[in-house]
Amino acid sequence: MSTRTITEEQALDALRREYPGHNIWRARRRDGSPGDWCATLHDASEGIDPTVIRSSAGDLWDELAQERRRAHSRGSL
Repeated sequence: MSTRTITEEQALDALRREYPGHNIWRARRRDGSPGDWCATLHDASEGIDPTVIRSSAGDLWDELAQERRRAHSRGSL
């Protein structure tokens, strides 16, 4: 098992490369600390829900993969 840690910027870059149909960013809390991971859909062929918010980059990745599958299933009906 790898103990390599990726930075927030690396996680954002990876998410943005994999899911270009979404505008992806990291929210900030009122105190300026990092908040939730967010994605707004701008290509309807890549998702169903207009906004997805998750507490981690990994959770957002998984949900966007599910969104993509849902959109592609919808398109094949």
